[in-house]
Amino acid sequence: MTGLSLTERLAQHLMRPVVAEVTSAARLHLLDWAGCVAGALTSPVAAPVRGMEGPAALRAGWLGNVLEMDDVHRSSILHPGPVIWPVALAGEATDMPTLLVAAVCGYEATISIGATFDQHHYAHWYNSATAGVFGAATTAARLAGGDAATMVSALGLSGSVAGGLWRMRHEPVTAKQWQIAHAVATGRHAADSARQGITGPRFILEGEQGLYPAMTETPRPMELGEGWRLAQVSFKPWGACRHAHPAIDAALELRAAGAFAETDGPVTVATYRDALTFCDRPHPQTVHEAKFSLQHAVAVVMARGEPQLADFEPDAISALADVRARVRVVEDADISARFPQHYGARVSAAGHTADLIDTRGDPERPLSRDGVIAKARTLMTWGGVAADADAMIAACLEGDDPGAVVAVLERWL
Repeated sequence: MTGLSLTERLAQHLMRPVVAEVTSAARLHLLDWAGCVAGALTSPVAAPVRGMEGPAALRAGWLGNVLEMDDVHRSSILHPGPVIWPVALAGEATDMPTLLVAAVCGYEATISIGATFDQHHYAHWYNSATAGVFGAATTAARLAGGDAATMVSALGLSGSVAGGLWRMRHEPVTAKQWQIAHAVATGRHAADSARQGITGPRFILEGEQGLYPAMTETPRPMELGEGWRLAQVSFKPWGACRHAHPAIDAALELRAAGAFAETDGPVTVATYRDALTFCDRPHPQTVHEAKFSLQHAVAVVMARGEPQLADFEPDAISALADVRARVRVVEDADISARFPQHYGARVSAAGHTADLIDTRGDPERPLSRDGVIAKARTLMTWGGVAADADAMIAACLEGDDPGAVVAVLERWL
């Protein structure tokens, strides 16, 4: 193949300067990830993680997606934060601006590549892992100060072993966390190898026997704009799969209108096809299944209001069975047509309807700085480390020393 490859174009794009406004926004995503790690400290995954060897930042990488509250980019259908921040914090940055620039570039690479994946890819592969390994390699390479050619090799090497099958959704396992940890470790190793002179394929995406022929049917064009795609990333207010969030948000509007108080009759949730594929689960039995249940998420709102983490625990799953039985879920063709650029839902009950195109936490309906801080405090309380909240918030949002963030992670793990 001749001409510039997609990874060469991307590498050149990633060498641009990152302005302070963007790195300032990245601090909120760092705090959001730290909060997600904190909230997972009481989860079953935390015990084996505490027994592992290695830097606290890398071990924390196992926990950032446990509670399903990690940040999300809609059109690429992936979660950048859990992959990018462990790499950034375990790297060679001695000051926060350097770390934040590398992280912004990691987000850019993850999203730019992930947004080219098609529905065939998403039907089989966990985009956060398959695209995330490129972001991990980018973050590590940018931290090490490599040039564009080194970046291309790091991308080529990491893409050579990109993976992460969705099979783990169908069994009660923690492979989803392992896939994130694998993307982190593989991306770092790819960047280090490239820095040592090991070369990777330039056409790893579009070339013969590359990722696109192997993992996609109709890949989308890679779009490299003038800004940074971190600004497109959403925050998740509630501890459930993002595909359930539009229904939660619409149900909250109905609750505020008094619709659920007027009747004990049926409630209909209309949403997009992938939300049903992942979250049509009328009879959840576990915490994980409850987080991936549209029926349970809406039942929580009907019975209790804005969802809390405890609302997806076993006691709540049992207590809300009768309410869940009233919830019917269907696909709406118009809402499906807007996906994945927009995650929407329409909820109807007692003659009332709430119809949302975008949900809370999306750039169109952003979670405020105070909202991100409040979410982080709530998660740190849930994880039993509320005493560290002020220190972690200050280190993420105001500090100049990445070591201050790592020091808190070391206490947690």
